Amino acid sequence: MRGPVVETTKRARRLRQSDNDAETALWMELRDRRLNGYKFVRQFPIGSYFADFVCRECQLVVEVDGSQHVDSEYDRVRDHFMVSSGWSVLRFWNVDVLKDREAVLETILAAIEQRLQRHIDTHDLRFIAAEDYGEIFP
Repeated sequence: MRGPVVETTKRARRLRQSDNDAETALWMELRDRRLNGYKFVRQFPIGSYFADFVCRECQLVVEVDGSQHVDSEYDRVRDHFMVSSGWSVLRFWNVDVLKDREAVLETILAAIEQRLQRHIDTHDLRFIAAEDYGEIFP
């Protein structure tokens, strides 16, 4: 019988309790299928990592980062692992979530609807598509 891994569940709960303002604000927009009916969960384990937000149906990870993540090699390794595991990864800055939430939500929808280029790496947005992006959904 398959069940929860107790330590993983405890860690995910701790991470949810320590959300920053940007993560909390984005969660208010994503929870309860508020974004066009898509279901998101928080602090979802993928391997040894925890993704901030995940839409399992679309195999999409959404990360909200602070300035400590600028040019982070750890994040690049993490993203590579997630993409190689079949997940597309979309990263935003905290400030963008707080100041331009509508644009962030539209970009998330564009990723879900597969309207984004397979790889975007700009100063304010990073998107890396999984290998089968464009084939899974819709």
